[in-house]
Amino acid sequence: MNHPSRPLFGLPVFSRSICWALPLSIALISCQGSLVSAQDAKKAAETAAAKPQAETKPEAESKPEAEVKQEAKQETKITESEKPTPAKQESKTKQGEKPAEKPASDAGNPSADPKKMESDAKASDGKETDKPKPDDKPKPDDKPKPDDKPKTEDKPAKAEKPAPPSEAPELPSEAPELVAQWESKGVWLSPPTDGPAAIDFGLVGEFVGELKTDAKDTKRLGVQIRALGNGQFEARAYHGGLPGQDGFSEDGMMVLIGRRSGQTLVLSGGPWAMFAGEKQCKIINAEGATLAELPREQRISPTLGAKAPEGAMVLFDGTGTDAFINGQMTPHGLLRQGADINFLLSDFDLHLEFKIPHMPKYLDQARGNSGLYLQSRYECQVLDSFGADRVFNGLGSLYRHKAADVNMALPPLAWQTYDVHFTAARYGADGKKLRDAHVTTWVNGVKVQDNQRLPGPTGHGQPESLTLLPTKFQDHNDPVRFRNVWVIDRGLTGGIEFPVKAK
Repeated sequence: MNHPSRPLFGLPVFSRSICWALPLSIALISCQGSLVSAQDAKKAAETAAAKPQAETKPEAESKPEAEVKQEAKQETKITESEKPTPAKQESKTKQGEKPAEKPASDAGNPSADPKKMESDAKASDGKETDKPKPDDKPKPDDKPKPDDKPKTEDKPAKAEKPAPPSEAPELPSEAPELVAQWESKGVWLSPPTDGPAAIDFGLVGEFVGELKTDAKDTKRLGVQIRALGNGQFEARAYHGGLPGQDGFSEDGMMVLIGRRSGQTLVLSGGPWAMFAGEKQCKIINAEGATLAELPREQRISPTLGAKAPEGAMVLFDGTGTDAFINGQMTPHGLLRQGADINFLLSDFDLHLEFKIPHMPKYLDQARGNSGLYLQSRYECQVLDSFGADRVFNGLGSLYRHKAADVNMALPPLAWQTYDVHFTAARYGADGKKLRDAHVTTWVNGVKVQDNQRLPGPTGHGQPESLTLLPTKFQDHNDPVRFRNVWVIDRGLTGGIEFPVKAK
């Protein structure tokens, strides 16, 4: 039995009536709310039934809920896109014009085609629409009038991208009649492509590798083979490698001669025989043992293609001969021999690239002859000296004055380089010479003349005087070609490293 003063669930005894009455009150309130909601629903239904039939939208009621949502999205997008911007609305209002009325959307138009509405709704979501069937084509009366079309802001036309510059067409080669004329004389301006001449030219070149010795050791050997015409050849073998390479020596050089048999060249003249082909040169001793198989070596000058540094003058780049007197350019953009530089130079650094024709039947000074006549007085010789002796009138020599320190000639028809560092003679006020001219030259990147003194004109050079004369590219009646010619006038620009190596 509970004591009257003992609390029940933490409440005094007199509060038990409240605890039992509270749930009953909540239930009554809920019932009253339910009744009110039912009455409101009944009243809303009666009001809807009393509305005219014309205000109903059978299209929306008959369509699935998803399609109704799609149409609502479309209506919203069309309405927003047709709203005039505040700036335009303000402008039209200031002019006394009324803003254009928005066209009625298909969602609120009872006469709109449901299939068309469905297609438009899909298009607004970025989905591909089905092609309309013939029966689905709108009738002429259903087409929107011009005034009903929504006004859209004119977009500025996109600027067309400029067409990429067309690549320069390849320049034609030498005129066919000129090529035929030279070939009839046994001179090729480009490698022969057929017949015995092509086979002979394919055997010309450099070979380098290791040679076995009697002591069962090896030593480096370099071989240069040149053609002499009619299947005849000459070769030089150098200990230590090819001219210009580390370890090269002219001591003990051997000269071999031979003839071609089919595709193979057989050379002899030393303690062994040499069988040369296009890819390698094989050396065999008297017992038939193979002493070496030397692969072909194709060297390129480190200054070939060197670009003119800042401050230099480009004299010839294949686009014209304005920097020359008597300058002539071939159809494929090369400078012919016989041009004179149209600048009177005193102290200068000159870079040029040259190509000597293939003239197997010609020897010595008749074989690819040209030259650089510095100030028309001092000649730096240009000649096909490949595989020949180092002489005082060969490539790199100061003509008939001093031979090159190294015969750095490469095979004919290969592009080669000449770099010249020249300092003119100095004279006093009385016209007497105080100091001789000096020159340093590099052929194919190797120094062949080192600050050589020039006491007077060389060869057929003009007499020395105070007067500056042009530098000439000699014409010796052989088709020697030049390209990439540039000069540094040290009287205008100094401190430039020379020669410049190609990158």
